[in-house]
Amino acid sequence: MQFGSDNQTGASTRVLETITAANVGHTHGYGEDEWTERAVDALRETFQCDLDAFFVSTGTAANTLALSCLVQSWETILCHAQSHIIIDESTAPEFFTGGARLVGLAHGEGKLSVRHLKNYFLSAGLDIPHNPQSRALSITQATELGLVYTADEIAELTFVARQHNLSVHMDGARFSNAVAALDCAPADLTWKAGVDVLCLGATKNGCLAAEAVVFFKRDIAKQFVHRRKRAGHLLSKGRFYGSQIIGWLQDEHWLELAHNANLQATRLSETLSSIPGVRIVWPTQANEVFAVMPKQMAVHLKSVGADFYEWGHESLPRDVHIGEDEAFIRLVTSFTTEDNHVDNFCEVANGHKLTQAQLPGSKEKNRNACGKEKETGR
Repeated sequence: MQFGSDNQTGASTRVLETITAANVGHTHGYGEDEWTERAVDALRETFQCDLDAFFVSTGTAANTLALSCLVQSWETILCHAQSHIIIDESTAPEFFTGGARLVGLAHGEGKLSVRHLKNYFLSAGLDIPHNPQSRALSITQATELGLVYTADEIAELTFVARQHNLSVHMDGARFSNAVAALDCAPADLTWKAGVDVLCLGATKNGCLAAEAVVFFKRDIAKQFVHRRKRAGHLLSKGRFYGSQIIGWLQDEHWLELAHNANLQATRLSETLSSIPGVRIVWPTQANEVFAVMPKQMAVHLKSVGADFYEWGHESLPRDVHIGEDEAFIRLVTSFTTEDNHVDNFCEVANGHKLTQAQLPGSKEKNRNACGKEKETGR
């Protein structure tokens, strides 16, 4: 019943086998090896275009170093208010960009939209040098709330971005889950829709530690080689990045892994939604499930070994409110999640019986210790 994060899994057997194969013999260092070269070629084939790609070990390094190629220190980056770069990457974006400001939009909503961008530019100051100017848009695919952007939605966002001279960055920590969910070509969700640089996450979906920074707008990539070295993210034994990506992409293994994670998330969401007192607050479109459940149920699940996170209320939709007797939780499935993991979790949740008076929102009245009537719920 491990649903804490898809970061908590190991690597797929195929990826490990490719690492083992790369471990044989000697190669040049710092990415000047056949494994890295083959990995970049595999990415070109996957995205059906010429591109430049570089490898790092963490999503934070990928995102922040990519963004540092897009903006100057006195400019701003537009992103969703719950995006990873603004919530969970400390001040790394500001550090690597030299101080560029992150501006969060779409509070209480699941995705960025053209409306959010247009409203922002209606009120954005244009008094140079007093008002900072926006120079990049960052989109997360799939989002931190488990939603996916369609190709049309991305194209609409990038069209507005271009009108305002913004480069477009995509945080693709769960890009594979989005591609699997939409069943479309990776190119359709990236360069064909106007994305300049994609941070393709593989660590959450079968790799040991590998993130690819993929530049579709290749002139931007010229800075990256220097920024990666300066930041200490140029690995001497770079073949172990390349070998992971080769094993991951081969025969669409990455999508096979993502399909399983998505399927299990759908099963988990559908079963949980049928349990009294549980409600799903964001549509389950990739491999994350966001649910509100009775607090007693959440405590009981934890007590028998279930692993998940209680989530911040700022991530709730604007029209969803939870009571003091409820818990807002996030559940994440992975390529290792099996039917019995989902079934066991839901059986425990369903088996933890609550009286009608204990269910959140119940209007049933009972007697307290003093014999007086007390109304439970909101």
